[in-house]
Amino acid sequence: MSDFIEIIDVSPRDGLQSQPVLLGVEHKLELIKRLIDAGIRRMEAVSFVNPKRVPQMADAEEVVRGLPQRDDVTFIGLVLNLRGFERAIACDIDEINCAVVASDTFNLRNQGTTTEGTMELIREITREARAAGKKLGVTVSAAFGCPFEGEMPMEKVTGLVQRLAAMGYDHVSLADTIGAAGPSDVAGMIKRIRTLEPGLSLSCHFHNTRNTAVANTYAAIQEGVKIFDASCGGVGGCPFAPAATGNVATEDLLYMIHRMGLKTGVDIDRIIETAKWLEGPLGTPMPAMVTRAGVFPSAKAA
Repeated sequence: MSDFIEIIDVSPRDGLQSQPVLLGVEHKLELIKRLIDAGIRRMEAVSFVNPKRVPQMADAEEVVRGLPQRDDVTFIGLVLNLRGFERAIACDIDEINCAVVASDTFNLRNQGTTTEGTMELIREITREARAAGKKLGVTVSAAFGCPFEGEMPMEKVTGLVQRLAAMGYDHVSLADTIGAAGPSDVAGMIKRIRTLEPGLSLSCHFHNTRNTAVANTYAAIQEGVKIFDASCGGVGGCPFAPAATGNVATEDLLYMIHRMGLKTGVDIDRIIETAKWLEGPLGTPMPAMVTRAGVFPSAKAA
């Protein structure tokens, strides 16, 4: 299925973690249900992090208990330390995702340790996850730039990717956490990783802070990437990165991908409906451009 692009919707976790309004479990589960109804088959549902630092995710276990039992849907939980991993295992989330920040300063602020400290933690979690038979993924965050250290040297990012490949990972996600990259940065990074680790699968996680996320996705597709994170309505941000805005909007990606003649299995109209519904509980308009403008041609025009 070379024309298929997988969209992982991260709005229930990454989308909600920076919102000033704390949504209740019922609203989170309704968002998840609507995403499934729209055709999303993988989503980041929760994070198992310190509730004092990220109160929006304090009810992770309760959300997991309320998730629909679907063999065709994978629910992902983010963990940043051993305590989070233990919580994820205890509630039997489908898939666990770890993150390491390419920048030491950002990693310290986000995870309380250096990049090297997190790499050692990931090594330990990897052993534990394999022993438990649990699927585990890894994201390299701030892969294209850090709000504290500036440009990320490509060799630093690729070095982390190579070390993860040596741990046995056959898939790694690259995250532009602060929306710093342009299309040439993305293409160059992917080309370099392909040269160093030709058997490695990549996915991308783009934030739209500087309005380059859709262009960066196009560049990544041209380089053969088939899996992308996105957030319904474009809602989100990082609580530990100054001025960071939301992930690229799911509907904005879908519009471009579908116009390219590629398939996703996701109904863009239902994603737009979900984004408009989410404006109510959050009390704010969604930044997604397609939700505001609509698809073209519209059903009325057609």
